[in-house]
Parts: sequence; C-alpha cells; structure tokens
Amino acid sequence: MTPPRHEPFERDPNDPSRLNDANESHGVNEQYGVNEPHDSQASCESADTENPSAPIDGGASDGDATNAASTPAQSAQSTQPAQPAQPAHKNRFAWFRNRGQAKANQAKATAAAGAEAFKTKHRTLAKLFFYKFDRFSLSTKLVACTLVVLIVGTVGISTAIRQLVSSYLLQKTDNQLISQRSLILSNTTMLRGSNSQSSGMGNNYFLQVRYVENGEFTGKVSTPLVPSVAGLSGNSIVSMPKLPANSQITDDMFGKPFTTSAMLRTVTNDANGGFDLNGVDVVPNEGGNASGSGDTGGDTNNKAERFAAGGNVLQAARSPWRVAAFKWVEPDGKNNETVKGVVFIGLSLSDQIDIINTLTQYCVTVGIAIVLLGGSLSALIIRRTLRPLKRIEKTAAQIAVGDLSQRVPPAPENTEVGSLSTSLNTMLARIERSFHEQEQTTEKMKRFVSDASHELRTPLAAIHGYAELYTMQRDLPGALERADESIAHIERSSQRMTVLVEDLLSLARLDEGRGIDMTQQVSLTSLVADATDDLHALDPEREVTRGTITLKPADGEHPCDFAIEEGQMQPISLIGDASRLRQVVTNIIGNVHRYTPSDSPVRVSMGTMLASIDQHTLATLPPTDASLRQFLDAAEVGQSMSTGTAYAVMRFEDHGPGAPEETRSQLFERFYTADPSRARAKGGTGLGLAIALSVVRAHQGFICATETPGGGLTFTIVLPLAHIDDGVGGSGSAGAAAGAGVGAAGSAGIK
Repeated sequence: MTPPRHEPFERDPNDPSRLNDANESHGVNEQYGVNEPHDSQASCESADTENPSAPIDGGASDGDATNAASTPAQSAQSTQPAQPAQPAHKNRFAWFRNRGQAKANQAKATAAAGAEAFKTKHRTLAKLFFYKFDRFSLSTKLVACTLVVLIVGTVGISTAIRQLVSSYLLQKTDNQLISQRSLILSNTTMLRGSNSQSSGMGNNYFLQVRYVENGEFTGKVSTPLVPSVAGLSGNSIVSMPKLPANSQITDDMFGKPFTTSAMLRTVTNDANGGFDLNGVDVVPNEGGNASGSGDTGGDTNNKAERFAAGGNVLQAARSPWRVAAFKWVEPDGKNNETVKGVVFIGLSLSDQIDIINTLTQYCVTVGIAIVLLGGSLSALIIRRTLRPLKRIEKTAAQIAVGDLSQRVPPAPENTEVGSLSTSLNTMLARIERSFHEQEQTTEKMKRFVSDASHELRTPLAAIHGYAELYTMQRDLPGALERADESIAHIERSSQRMTVLVEDLLSLARLDEGRGIDMTQQVSLTSLVADATDDLHALDPEREVTRGTITLKPADGEHPCDFAIEEGQMQPISLIGDASRLRQVVTNIIGNVHRYTPSDSPVRVSMGTMLASIDQHTLATLPPTDASLRQFLDAAEVGQSMSTGTAYAVMRFEDHGPGAPEETRSQLFERFYTADPSRARAKGGTGLGLAIALSVVRAHQGFICATETPGGGLTFTIVLPLAHIDDGVGGSGSAGAAAGAGVGAAGSAGIK
C-alpha cells in the first residue's frame, strides 16, 4: 500500500501577501534555529533529511516521544516504507496555533484570577462594613434607619410633587398657547403697551411671523410682540426664544409646543410698529462681560454693572420659552386657503419656573423640619422602648454575679418586651428553684452518706468488739458463758445491719420504680383494722378509737377541715400493692407504739372525698402543712361542685411528744433523727418513714405530718382510688402521679 503524499502548499505567485508570509517565516525560522527554503521543492528535500515534527521551542517532539516509548514497534515497522515529511508551512501554522491557544489560556487564567481577586476584595469590604456596622448599638441603628427612611421618603415625595406640578403647569401653558393664539394675534398692540407699564418681564408673550409666498419663505420676518426687560435697559433689551431656522421647520412642528432657550438682544422699532432684531446679543458670559461687537471698554463695564444690579430680572429673562408654530392661512378669491406665513407664538416659563423653585424651597424646608422632628421623636421613642432591655441587661449581670433572686421588671404582656420579661422571669424562677433543689439534694446526699456510714459503723463496731472480746477471754475460766453472750450481741448487730441493708435496697428499688406491684385489689379498711389490732395487742392499756373522715365546710372564722365521726370505718378498696401499703401502715403504727406513752390515746380514721386537683399536681406537693391546706381547698371545691378526683384519706392521730414545726418535713428524710447522738435505744434504722414516703409516691399519693390538737402528731395519707394508667376515671376517679410523703407517729428519735 502506497502511503499518501503531502503536496506542498501552492499559492498564487501574484499574491502580494506571499512575500510577507515568506519574510515572517524566515524570521521565525531564524529565531528558533530552523532553516528552510522558500520554494516547495526545497521544502520537500529538507523534510526528507530533517524531522518535520521537530518542536520549534526545542522540546521533545511527539514523534520522538512515540519512538522512545515504542522501540519494538519501530523495529517491527523497519520494513515499512518511510512516511513523507510534513511541509514546513504546516509547522509554522501549528506553532502559531499553539501560541494563540497559549495566549488565550493565559488570558482566561488572568481574567479568572482578576474575578477571584475582585470577589475576595468585595467579600473583605462587606465583612469590614458589617463588622463596623455591628459595633454600633441597637438604638443607634434604629435611629439611623429611621432618619434614612425619612430622608428618602421626603426626597421622593418632594421630587414627585415637583414633577407633578411642573407637568401640570407645562400642560396649562401648552393649552394656553393653542387656545389663545387668535386672541394674541388680534391684541398685539395692547400687549405691546403692557411692556412700558410693568417692571421686569412685563409682557411674557412673544410673536413672530415669517412670510411665505408660493410655498417658499420670502425671508421677510415681522416680530410685532417681544417681551422687554424693563429692569435692565428700558425698552431697548428684549427677551426672546431661540427659534429654528427656516430650513429646520417641518410639518410635524405645527401645533405642537416645544421648549427652547432664551436670548437677550438689543432691538429697535421698525416702521411697521414692530421690532428690528438686527441688534447684538447682550447676554453676559460667565465672566460677567456682555458679548457683542458694539460694546467696548466702558460700555461693556456699564452693561455688566446693569446686569449685576438686575440679577433677579436677568434670571427671569433668561428663563426658557414654550413656543408653538402655526400656519397663517387666508382664503383667496376662489375660496381656496393659501399659506401666507408661519406664526411663532411663545410664552416665557419664568413664572412657572419661579413657582417650581418656590415649591422646591418650601418642600426642602418642610422636609428638613420633618426629618429633624421625626429623628428626635424616633430617638426618644426608641430609647424609651429599649429601656426595659437595659433593665434586663442589668438584671442578667446581677444574676451572673450569683444573685438568683433578681427578676426582670414587669411590663405589659401584650408587648414584645413584656412577653420577653414574663418568659425570662418564669425561666429565672425555675432556674432558682432547680438550683435550690440541687443544693438541697447535694446537702441531703452528704447527710445521707454521713448517716449511712454512722448507721453501718455501729453494728460493725459491735461485731468487731465482741469478736475481740471473745478472743481475749476464751482461755479464761467461764469462757463458754461469756462466749454465748458475745455471740448473742454479734447476732443482734448483724441482724440490725441486715435490716438496714434491706431497707436501703428497698429504697433504691422504689427510687428506680421497681419492687412494687400496682395490679392488686387492696382493702384499706382491712389493713388499717389489722394495724390497730396489733397496736392494741402491743399496748393493752392504750385507747384506740376508730372513725370516718368527712369534710367540714369553712365558716366565717375557720377554714375547711377534716371532721371525724367515731364509729366503724367504711369499707374502702383501691388498686395497688397490698404488701407495700401494709408496710406503710405498720411503720406508722410501730412508731406510735415506740415513741409515745403506752397509755396515750390514738385515733385512726379513714374516708373518701372528691377534690378538684389532679393526681400529677398532688404528687408534686411537698409534705408540709401548706400542701395539706391546698388539698383541703381543692376538696372543698370538689364537694361543692360534685366534680374532681376520688381520693381515699387516712389519718393517724397520737398524743405523744410531737415534733417542732420546722422539723416535721424532715421526718421523711433518710436516717433522720432528732437525737444528736443518733442512739437507737428504741430500735429502728431511721429509714421507715422514708420507705413509707416512697411507697405512697409510687401509689400516686400524698402524705404529711401535722400537729394534733392538744399535742402530738397526726399523719395524713391521701391515695387515689383509681389511677389514670388503669383506664378508670371520670370526674370522680382520676389518678394522682406521686404523693408527697408518708407520715409516722412519734417525736424525737423517730426512725
């Protein structure tokens, strides 16, 4: 197969660009060390001896790289005929193409870098602006924004009013020119007379006629009416509009008013009673000198002085003109209309401009007053509105120091600041309560650890002491009898420690919500009856009475309270854990037996009643007299309205030594004892009332200890007859979440 031949590039010999291309090629080849002839045959011969794909920049060519990477392929193709060399002009074209692509890529990279630099600078400036802006106070920002809004609004309204009035006045001027053109033509003499009777711009109308004959302008111009500037130079100086030349007049201009600038010229009266406008222009230039070929030396200075003296009149005379062009048409003998000329009627806009300037000054004055007044009022209102935030800031600073009793001053709740103050005060109250509860919990935990260590140390010390005593006396005479005594003491101490550990384990399980079965049907009447029988058996001489609890309504002097009707107790049943409730009643009766005289009377009563308080609210009440009063008030409401939750109430009244009011709520703490020596002469571990409290709370009940009339302690237990979780309910049987505490009769030394 014959490889394709690459013909040299042919060009017309007469092409003038051929010589330039050859020169450029020669220069490039010399620059990069490439020598090639200009004719096609020499190019082909050079291509046979040199590598046509050699790079101009001196780098490795594609062919060399391919040959270096594939030596075996070259040896395999050694028998193939040699490929013809590429023409030299294609190397030049490739070099220029690559160079153009490199420049394009470089330009793109430069543009991308510039765009990225611009974005970076923009972001930096934006961050700097917002950083500076954020350093200002909120009141300053609000006042500044208010001022900006006022300024923008005032400028916008003033501009709109000025534009509206200007358009209205311009429209009225156009209507006046169009509607009164005939009247102006017929009263030219009267209007000319008004110039001599007024100062300044007496007559504001301008009238000029350009005559036409056979449809062409004749060059004859008559100006019968020109306003004079009396305040400057009498009747020799007039103000007139700058009109278009004859060649610039088209049919579209007729009947359509247009605005043009004014000129001040010197005029003389012509023979027809009009004005000769061949005088010179006397409008002063910016330097104050009047232009005109006839003014030289002192005349120029005199005119400049006159213009300076009549500055206001000059300003009015240089006001623009509103001009309308009309065709002057007259009928001929054949009833055909013939155009006799073009009439220009103009009206100076000095009065309109004066009105606009006066209105602008008025708007500027009123706008400045509005901005100042609005800024002052906004500053006062913003400062007064943000004043509660300042108080909130001060309160937060005081709270940060550690004074949790501080509260934000109240404000109307229908405002944002008032709503914020209410929310903050609620949050602060909860934080303070949680902080105090945490302190109390920490204190109770420290006391519990100390009391538990003491309670466990006592039996352990006894066991250790009696063991050492037995070791010391076992070799002495009578050691067997003394050994039995030591073993008995060790056994009692171990039993006490066992009871203590079991009580602690029960409390831990109750705290975790375990160790209690809430699915049993429990007869409270049987539990209380068995406990009173046990107390009567322990203390035969003690008088134990039973009764039914009712609610005594409040009278004018005394609030509502419980009333006891002696007799048999009514049967009451509820859902709960029978063994745990029996433990509660047994602990209370045991404390009555242990800490009160054996002949002091005891009264046990129970009953049911409705109370307008839900179980969850009842569960959160602490074991205090105030909590019992809250339940009594709710029971009074429930009894009067026959609605609420049904509760079972049990009361255990003794007439022992009692307990001080400030220590009654502490009776339910773990290991609490009124004896500083913590002696357990009457037994007990100090955990009985704490266990009773946990059991009652697990049954969603409430317990507290109050003073018995006549001396002693009264423990009141309130338990819901049905629980919400059981699905039993209604107005008379809702469930309470957790009761407050369990009471036990007794005084100092109560376990």
